[in-house]
Amino acid sequence: MHPTSSQAAPDRVVIFDTTLRDGEQSPGASMNLDQKLQVARALADLGVDVIEAGFAAASPGDLEAIRGVSRQVEGPIIASLSRCSRGDIAASWEALRDAPRRRCHVFLATSPIHRDFKLKMAKDEIVRRAVEGVKLAREKFEDVEFSAEDSARTELDFLVEVVERAIEAGATTVNIPDTVGYALPSTYAETIRHLRRHVRGIEKAVISVHCHNDLGLAVANSLAGVLEGARQVECTINGIGERAGNASLEEVVMACRTRADVLGIATGVRTDRLYPTSRLVSQVTGLHVQRNKAIVGQNAFAHEAGIHQHGMLTNRETYEIMRPEEVGFARSSLVLGKHSGRHALKERLVALGYQLEDGAIDRVFADFKALADKKKDIYDADIEALLVHGQILGKGLVAWTLDALSTTSGTGTLPVASVALRTAAGERLQEVAAGDGPVDAAFKAIEQATGIRVKLRDYQVVSISTGEDAQGEVSLEVEHPTGVYRGRALSTDIVEGSARAFLDVVNRIALRAAPVESEARAEMGTP
Repeated sequence: MHPTSSQAAPDRVVIFDTTLRDGEQSPGASMNLDQKLQVARALADLGVDVIEAGFAAASPGDLEAIRGVSRQVEGPIIASLSRCSRGDIAASWEALRDAPRRRCHVFLATSPIHRDFKLKMAKDEIVRRAVEGVKLAREKFEDVEFSAEDSARTELDFLVEVVERAIEAGATTVNIPDTVGYALPSTYAETIRHLRRHVRGIEKAVISVHCHNDLGLAVANSLAGVLEGARQVECTINGIGERAGNASLEEVVMACRTRADVLGIATGVRTDRLYPTSRLVSQVTGLHVQRNKAIVGQNAFAHEAGIHQHGMLTNRETYEIMRPEEVGFARSSLVLGKHSGRHALKERLVALGYQLEDGAIDRVFADFKALADKKKDIYDADIEALLVHGQILGKGLVAWTLDALSTTSGTGTLPVASVALRTAAGERLQEVAAGDGPVDAAFKAIEQATGIRVKLRDYQVVSISTGEDAQGEVSLEVEHPTGVYRGRALSTDIVEGSARAFLDVVNRIALRAAPVESEARAEMGTP
């Protein structure tokens, strides 16, 4: 239900997206600079207000990524996370100094368990460090956000003191994180309500909510905070993030839109860009969106039960509280083929919500024609997959590319794969290996050629479209001493797709600039 013309205009809530910072802390979800720029541009096009581009002090790679986003992405405020230390804040300034709109986000834990076991600080020291951190940030930044890490497990009176002193020191936004997803909607609402009633000067700052999903309540808690007066929500695309993840941006935004009658708030998000952005983040990070995921899952607008289908045919509002088009789902299933031209492809991309420059369209069109030679009909899902895989996962430096692949297998025959790789310097490497099957043999041959050995943790093949000649999207997860990595590839041949997905993770391992960055972040702590 949307507000009628007679209702008052809803308040505006700030959407703070932390996909590139907190979301990237999902194991194996690290992105290179090109991928971060693609996601940041998509977020800007989506209409988020703030993009937290990373944690500048975590690694040189994070600093460079934040700098790249701040220089090349226009519109949103670009933020960098910092501890309450001069070095961290200096790193954030170095990363953001060229940004037209910038924010320093400083944080310090406040809960008893963090004070006693992680920080080993008394309350008065916590207050002093928080004030110093905000003041240091204000020396460089006009826009400073302070987060009281693990607020949901912090004594209310002490939380009041810390937040009040942070605002006095110059914080323009105060964030109240449920860092470990411990809160219930009623308890989290009480926390926000208590702060609004007891913090002197609370009206000088925006109250922000940042909720994790360990009990599956991140969105519910975020909305509970909004009902109590919070006017910034920190969230991620698809709800990705550490452990069980963060509040899902698309769920928060569509709850605000669909239930504006109760929540009384609006966002600046272009909701028709939600599904394309969700797909982009899923492909870049290698994290699948579950089929029954709210808003952007494949089943979100599917109706199988007969009584539901009858109701939908009579009046769609019987079983749909929002229209698929509102979130970017295309109803059309227009089929293209090998005789379709560049103009038809461009029109289809626009209909799917993608705005590309001519050079990018040319590259997608080349891939489209190559695919058209392999399969008769090309569906929307095929086009989206081509776009994402060709323009995102195919970009950036690689140590090896797949030059040739052949496999032999059958009943009573030892499966064997011959793989030829090309190095960045042009050298051709060839290896032959046997395995439990053609896919396993291909993996072993790639390991022998590259010298990188991993433990396979997960392997999945999903049909992208329909028909016997459908493209298969291969996704896999491997474990390596430097961390967990995910890779994806697309092909009408699942053996070839499997080899390319495996080579994708091998390249990620070989080119990782700063090993075990996620562990470094864990030691630092984050909201």
